[in-house]
Amino acid sequence: MDELSFKEIRLSLERPYKDDNGDRIPILFDITPEGRQIYEKKENPTKALGDNLRRIFVERGVDFFDRTKGHEPEQSPLTHDVNTSDTATERPEQDSASTRTMNVEELLKMRAEIVPQLFTSLGEITLARDLLASLLNPSSQSQPENLATDLSAIVVTKPPPIVSVQAFNAQLTIGSKDEALRKAANVFKSAAGSMDRGRIKGEKYWVDALKVRRANWGLNPAPLPFGSATGKGADKTSKDFLISYSLEESPAVFRRQAVARMASDEVSTHGLVFLHRQYTRLRVSVSIVGVDGICITSQNTLTRVDENVPEVALKGAQQEIVEQEIFSLLVQEAGNLPTASARVSERLIVIDAAHATELKFELLEDEMLPPKLSDELCREKCNLIYFALHALLLRRHGFLQAQRLGTMSVGGVTKDNLYPPPVLQPIIDILQYQVFCERIKVEIDKMISALSVAGIQSSLRFNPVGEIGRQLVQLFDNNDGQVIGGEAVLRIDDRHTIRLTFLSPSSLTAHLPQATLTISSIPQLYQLLADEVERCLLYRICEQGRETHGYVGGTWFVDSSRCVGRWEGCVLNFHISFGKDFTIDCSAFQLHKKTPKQGQLDRYSSNSTTRSLFSWIQHIITTAAVKNV
Repeated sequence: MDELSFKEIRLSLERPYKDDNGDRIPILFDITPEGRQIYEKKENPTKALGDNLRRIFVERGVDFFDRTKGHEPEQSPLTHDVNTSDTATERPEQDSASTRTMNVEELLKMRAEIVPQLFTSLGEITLARDLLASLLNPSSQSQPENLATDLSAIVVTKPPPIVSVQAFNAQLTIGSKDEALRKAANVFKSAAGSMDRGRIKGEKYWVDALKVRRANWGLNPAPLPFGSATGKGADKTSKDFLISYSLEESPAVFRRQAVARMASDEVSTHGLVFLHRQYTRLRVSVSIVGVDGICITSQNTLTRVDENVPEVALKGAQQEIVEQEIFSLLVQEAGNLPTASARVSERLIVIDAAHATELKFELLEDEMLPPKLSDELCREKCNLIYFALHALLLRRHGFLQAQRLGTMSVGGVTKDNLYPPPVLQPIIDILQYQVFCERIKVEIDKMISALSVAGIQSSLRFNPVGEIGRQLVQLFDNNDGQVIGGEAVLRIDDRHTIRLTFLSPSSLTAHLPQATLTISSIPQLYQLLADEVERCLLYRICEQGRETHGYVGGTWFVDSSRCVGRWEGCVLNFHISFGKDFTIDCSAFQLHKKTPKQGQLDRYSSNSTTRSLFSWIQHIITTAAVKNV
């Protein structure tokens, strides 16, 4: 805004101390009757100090220092008798008056007042003396002509003022007028500035109110001040507005805190006054301990809002009160988690959500949020948890609203629907499900790696989340207890398939050709994979034996955990076993006329040879067939 014209006026009312050339203006001391100006001379400090010390003893007595130090001078007997004759009430006044000495300024002032009066008194006394002399003179009756000469009139006039004093008085008068004008100008300037600020503030108040209303924030008139008249005919208007920015189904304690005011008597940068705002933010942290023992901690991304814009400031305050409500619900549910342990304090919740995974919720001051670098994938996981908490809170509010309005269907009301849906448990289930899927994939990857080392082709299709995006969003909108699920399909040698399905948080089911089994632990999954892969390999050995020596007319079959091949004069047994990390070992026992009576045993290990398993089996079968001819 341009500066107003009256604010540009500058009054030069200061006393000049330098001339146009920058030289110091001397102080005028006196003006002679001839008009010659006498300026004040620069005194020697040493001489001035000596004169002042001499004047102390001359004007205030030789006992001045004794009296200032608290010692009383010796008094004469006459003075003592006079002082003792005074009353007790007048003694303090006399003592203070006798010991007090007038300074130079008071002496000059007394001189200026007494000298004119002394001149007038001198004239009056002279006139009275002459009158008494004429009356008491006996010869005055015989000589009446001399009376007129003796009683001559004398006119007493006040002496003219000193020119230097008159000039000094004029300077004092002009200086006092300049100071008065200067003070008046400051008063007018401050009044004009106050009026201008009031006008701008009033306009900004209504502009901010319209912006807030346009942003769909509810405006309510503020209550009248305490003691205002409320009777009939009383003025019940209120200029202030109250803004409630809490959610509709929030508890009463948070609705009472989520109140802002647009007050005209408050000085605020954004025109809003938050009565109970705490300026706290919710930070979500996830700590994961890797296989190498290194802990990786990531946090969600929190952005600061512009407090100068009213509607943006309201959004920031609403976000804070929603996070406080979420944290209160987390505190309530943290002590009742069925599958995790938690430690709860006033502003901190630490949950051991899953294996080597720690989940932390903190309420921190807005200025205590340092930017912390972390892995981008882990940071996005924290952001997902942060926004999922908001979605779960809205689901809870929707349930409370339907329950309050009575819009829930009668057939859908069950024992589980009598209580609001949880907020923390779905988050724990998701984290446990992620760790669960990672551990399953690790075991399957071990099997695939072992098959690849043995020269057996295999493929894996692992899909931990089988739902599409819309279905995932709907999980936050219903109370049917639906959970996330996925599947994994392992295909071995393009012939046999193992299908696994899983549901959050840790439900695993194996779909086999002969049965459907529920797996409840990782060792059980390990044994299942080993058994199924062993069965697939034994059947593949049978097929290979039939294809190689079909002309012999032998018999190949699987008996328990062995593959048996028989033809005339020869018996072959193949047994598959697994070592550490699904390392494939195979043993071949053969008995024919070229072998000893106890038979011949050959062994294969994928760690000790680069030859594939099926080529080694082919070599064993071919060798046995040739030796038996």
